[in-house]
Amino acid sequence: MKIKDILATGKPSVSFEVFPPKKDAPFEPVRDAVARLALQKPSFMSVTYGASGNAQANTVEIASFVQKCGVPALAHLTCLSSSRDRIAEELKTLRTAGVENILCLRGDLPKDASEPPPGHFNHAVDLVRELRPSPFCLGGACYPECHPDCAHMEDDISHLCEKVEAGLDFITTQMFFDNNIFYRYLAKLRSRGITVPVIAGIMPVTNGRQIDRICKLSGTYLPSRFKAIVDRFGDSQQAMLDAGVAYATEQIVDLFANGSNAVHIYTMNKPEVAERIMSNLRGIIG
Repeated sequence: MKIKDILATGKPSVSFEVFPPKKDAPFEPVRDAVARLALQKPSFMSVTYGASGNAQANTVEIASFVQKCGVPALAHLTCLSSSRDRIAEELKTLRTAGVENILCLRGDLPKDASEPPPGHFNHAVDLVRELRPSPFCLGGACYPECHPDCAHMEDDISHLCEKVEAGLDFITTQMFFDNNIFYRYLAKLRSRGITVPVIAGIMPVTNGRQIDRICKLSGTYLPSRFKAIVDRFGDSQQAMLDAGVAYATEQIVDLFANGSNAVHIYTMNKPEVAERIMSNLRGIIG
């Protein structure tokens, strides 16, 4: 099923993100996590490429397994780390597997490269333009706190406008920990004429060590209330799990209460976290 059709129903939607095993790592733990996550009946599950595309060979296989679990799959596709020929081959494999949804991303260059090799796309918008004639439902990424490589929010939104005009059916946000940041960002997008569905990305933080990595990668703003939780409970695995699940649940409830009907949970391949959040939401999402 296409994600644009799921979102068009207007019903509360909760989706999950998983990542494939790293190169040469066993598939079984990821398969087990996906199968367990699928039991929660998410609206769809997205499958990442991994850093610098180093797990891209496994993305199609995991996305195919998601489909076999009875859940629509959203396969990430990054263009800096893949040639046009490679992308064309992956699209054929995805069609064969019944995958109808693609998340179009720029991605990162391989560590040993300083610029895209000949035959590669330079930007996500180029990938969107290439794929738009296809029957795939196309999604893209957006950044409520501005893309790390872009100096100004207005410029970042202009780039997003280009991607939407090129043919995106929906967009999903980077994680945020203050819902007011999302609400202000959404208002800016609507004022710029971006009308496609915007899925809010939520990261349940269940380990104090996650915070440093999150901040280094995305520069995400951490509200004082959230910092207090990490400071107080970050050294206790069980306490941080409880607090992280509670904080993420509160964010999601607030989003639904304020009219945002689509939430994407960055699960970090942790079914137990998704299970607890979904249990908290049962009366809300039905």
